[in-house]
Amino acid sequence: MKDKKLEANLSLVGSRILAGLNMNALKYLLPVWMGALTGVTVRCTFAAVAFWVTGWFVKEAPITRRQRIGLLCLGAFGMYGFMFCYLLGISKTTPVSSAIFNSLQPIWVFLISVFFLHERATLMKIIGISLGFGGALLCILTQGSNDLAHDALTGNMLCLLSSVFFAIYLILSKKLLEEIGLVTVMKYVFGGAALSGLVISTIFGWDAPLFTDATHGMWHWMPWLILTFILIFPTYLSYWLMPIGLKYLKTTVVAMYGYLILIVTSVVSYIAGQDRFTWEQGVAIGMICLSVYFVEVAERRR
Repeated sequence: MKDKKLEANLSLVGSRILAGLNMNALKYLLPVWMGALTGVTVRCTFAAVAFWVTGWFVKEAPITRRQRIGLLCLGAFGMYGFMFCYLLGISKTTPVSSAIFNSLQPIWVFLISVFFLHERATLMKIIGISLGFGGALLCILTQGSNDLAHDALTGNMLCLLSSVFFAIYLILSKKLLEEIGLVTVMKYVFGGAALSGLVISTIFGWDAPLFTDATHGMWHWMPWLILTFILIFPTYLSYWLMPIGLKYLKTTVVAMYGYLILIVTSVVSYIAGQDRFTWEQGVAIGMICLSVYFVEVAERRR
């Protein structure tokens, strides 16, 4: 079991580092080279095809019709809802702000566990949650729109909502992974997300200058290279690695690894000029880190 836990932790380290780089890569693409809605559809469709192809070579136990429908619904609402808010949000705000709200996932996991799974709330956990919300509120109220974030308030609210969707996805997929194989879960979840994406993109239209420019003989190698990186590594490989960690570790521990996303995104953002550091961001990051510390210390003491 120790080997499995080591494998799970290493898988999460790799997955979250790729997820951190994903925020910077998406900020480069969105919305100049690709609209957010089209980006969600492209990512989900690619992942669905990749995991279904992988399923041809990985033999897992068959699942029931009820399980299949449950996975498709989880993908159509949970995974698509997360990616919809996440990509739309990051196209309007900065990567670091997006990562700050992503770090709230352990708080949402705990709150959902309290209200729906009857977990006990303690004083330390309440203090932690208050600090987390205070940090998020500070970031929302103090960040103004500028050349790096054309609609920071809307973007931050969408990123906040995306972290709620992902916390719900973590809890539900954790339960499903106890009885269903990893590849089976991924191919049906992304299959459901791809169906939602294709329907919504068909209704609201496709927005991808990267593709239309290429058809007119203009080759922009950098955005194509970044899109390829996003599809192969943060989309396919990262979501391949994450369920390994989710299967052997607690959901709150998996959510804690979101701090790696914040670290990687912050470092790359400041180097690449995608964000400018402010004291409000620093205080918000500190408050959210403290909030999850309180929640986790309370959890371990219990």
